[in-house]
Amino acid sequence: METFALLESNVRTYSRSFPTVFVQARGYRLIDRGGREYIDFFSGAGSLNYGHNNPALKQKIVEYLLQDGIVHSLDMATGAKQEFLERFQRVILKPRGLSYKVQFSGPTGTNAVEAALKLARKVTRRTGVLFFTNAYHGVTLGSLAVMGNRSKRAASGVPLHSSMPLPFDGFLGESFDTVEYLRALLENPGSGLDVPAAVIVETIQAEGGVNVAGTGWLQRLAALLQEHGILLIVDDIQTGCGRTGPFFSFETAGIEPDLVCLSKSISGYGLPMALVLIKPDLDVWSPGEHNGTFRGNNLAFVAGAEALSYWEDDRFSRETLRKAELVRHRLQEICDLYPEAGGQVRGRGLLCGLDLRAPGSADAVSNAAFARGLVIESCGPWDNVLKLLPPLTVDDAGLHAGLDLIAAAVADVMPRPGAETAAVLQQAGA
Repeated sequence: METFALLESNVRTYSRSFPTVFVQARGYRLIDRGGREYIDFFSGAGSLNYGHNNPALKQKIVEYLLQDGIVHSLDMATGAKQEFLERFQRVILKPRGLSYKVQFSGPTGTNAVEAALKLARKVTRRTGVLFFTNAYHGVTLGSLAVMGNRSKRAASGVPLHSSMPLPFDGFLGESFDTVEYLRALLENPGSGLDVPAAVIVETIQAEGGVNVAGTGWLQRLAALLQEHGILLIVDDIQTGCGRTGPFFSFETAGIEPDLVCLSKSISGYGLPMALVLIKPDLDVWSPGEHNGTFRGNNLAFVAGAEALSYWEDDRFSRETLRKAELVRHRLQEICDLYPEAGGQVRGRGLLCGLDLRAPGSADAVSNAAFARGLVIESCGPWDNVLKLLPPLTVDDAGLHAGLDLIAAAVADVMPRPGAETAAVLQQAGA
């Protein structure tokens, strides 16, 4: 790791959390330079929903390269882009009764968020945007302005304007309806809140601690915003592309956001790609008004079009939800071994969180898991939630193997249990 310590910026994060040099990857396994294999429950922060080097996607990329297909094209029309757009319309949007135009905003998720915020302000001619406590939307300046994380906001180096936080669902306790709180602010002329251009929300706050917004809460939020002419932006960057079961995380709530931000696994192969889905009447951009050099990643279009094959029927979605039940059951068993910790299982689909409560506890478990051969990260404002993001294509054997390593890592970190609990741990292979 000396090369990275000497030559790469101090800003690096994951090479510190997982201090080895990875050289190969297949499916849900990573292999380092020494030949050691690791189970991957990180999946490129959700960019590899279909696993590392997915054979079907890789074959399409290789074939495209060997025929000298266009790789870089800005926003010119290419065959690869046409194929992606047509398949996305046919496989994803039309079966769900959704009508959106697609804007390729730039290579990463924060580019999609910036474009959505900019467009919302242009459409409404208002400047304010409301966001939620513990939100994470990216680290460019516009995205930082709607970020809940205090330390990341501070890194901007400038004041962050035209935004205001609201309490997320459950932030002030189960009995406090934060949508009604927003209604009171909007409808009381003495609240001091100007009607904003938009509200941006994650249906599940992945980086913020795997906080799940209730279906009813999302429905009431969408209805309130529509009533007041405020645009709803859903950031589906980490929670979309099947991570929660359906392709979009908001499908179960039956809402139709005005703007949807997608990135991470939309390319299917870990290739840079981000887009904004725009209701047609909101597409008021003038040509070139929001552009960028790397909007035309044709390798991402090729892989992304092939990845949509998983969504031609509901088998993949149903299989993801089946695996999710397996994971939740195992995580609950781990929680039950340490009742004094007050742990809690969170999440939906294969975006799962194990809340260990104590500050830094999940970070410690992540380190212990890595030592045992599992790549997994922590999240939440106090690094107290272990976040599971296995590839959606992982088989049951891989899930159980990774969960066994989590159980063992938790046992390494948590206070030693009594004899009865120790026997259960031993039976579980921990």
